[in-house]
Amino acid sequence: MRCSKCSYLERALASRHTEYRTACSETFRRVSSELAAYDLVEMERARSELKMHRSTCVSALAAAALQRSLVPVP
Repeated sequence: MRCSKCSYLERALASRHTEYRTACSETFRRVSSELAAYDLVEMERARSELKMHRSTCVSALAAAALQRSLVPVP
């Protein structure tokens, strides 16, 4: 089961990533490198918020533990 806050933060990160890639496109980069820098900061902020939430989210911790248990040990 997914936490609603995890889902929200993942969507926010995806949105910020899309905005950053758009800002880095040739057309936008010629207009303003500040826009690309701002979008990079916002994308990193979204990534940080998601990482911080996942470090305390019961659903995310349980999913990570399940994933680790499914990975074969060499």
